[in-house]
Amino acid sequence: MGQVVVPGQGEADERAAWAVLGEIADPELPTLSLVDLGMIRRVRLDGGAVHVELMPTFLGCPALAMMESLIKERLDAFGTVHVEIVRDEAWTTDRITSAGRDKLHAAGFAPPPRGEIDDVAELSGTPCPYCGSSDTVLHSPFGPTPCRAVHYCRACRQPFEQFKPV
Repeated sequence: MGQVVVPGQGEADERAAWAVLGEIADPELPTLSLVDLGMIRRVRLDGGAVHVELMPTFLGCPALAMMESLIKERLDAFGTVHVEIVRDEAWTTDRITSAGRDKLHAAGFAPPPRGEIDDVAELSGTPCPYCGSSDTVLHSPFGPTPCRAVHYCRACRQPFEQFKPV
């Protein structure tokens, strides 16, 4: 659990709310926060309420209720918390922050390439998060979740996962 932030006024409050949200770990990848993953689209403070727009990585995510509950619990000091699940814009891997990409790499995952790809086969040659070699092959376009692919590094002989760009 992170520090307790007591809201003050205006822009400082919004920064404080973002800081609190930056401490909420993703349930599937606890080394990354919801902010690191780019799942928080907007935070707005309005009198005694805070409004958070949460962009799920996919709408069928079973952890949405858990994330919503954590957001409400952690931002309670700011007043009434309203969490809106964003459905008018799709989350993409381009929303992952630079810090989030670094944390993925440090956790042994290859970050997704930026932008779109035409074919998952384009993921071959992805640099290995363990040794940095590009002598890698796409072992399977399907990993433990639909958003991941499994690679194999010929240099260090380690399998690793990569987030597929969406």
